[in-house]
Amino acid sequence: MFHAHVYFDLSQQALAEQVRQKIMVERTDDILAIFPLVPRRVGPHDKPMFEMHFADNRTGFVDWLDQNRAGLSVLIHPVSANELADHTVHASWLGQQLPVHTEIFTVSP
Repeated sequence: MFHAHVYFDLSQQALAEQVRQKIMVERTDDILAIFPLVPRRVGPHDKPMFEMHFADNRTGFVDWLDQNRAGLSVLIHPVSANELADHTVHASWLGQQLPVHTEIFTVSP
């Protein structure tokens, strides 16, 4: 499973909601879950964002998302027991790469 986080500035909230709605209408079969906009920083994320979960990229969802993200930055990462690696070495970006506040992740010895 993968998570995609679509980031926006508060001035782009309407645009982010349009992107979210487009995903829900056009790519409903790809998405396992999609969540409402979070208009504040949360967790390791540097900007407001919305999140979606998807199983894999067999249907070309990531390419579609890249073409339909309306200039917004997107972090895509796998989901495993190692959140630090998921959000860093195993992560990929569509658009501008943003800071991820990894200090919140605990590292097991």
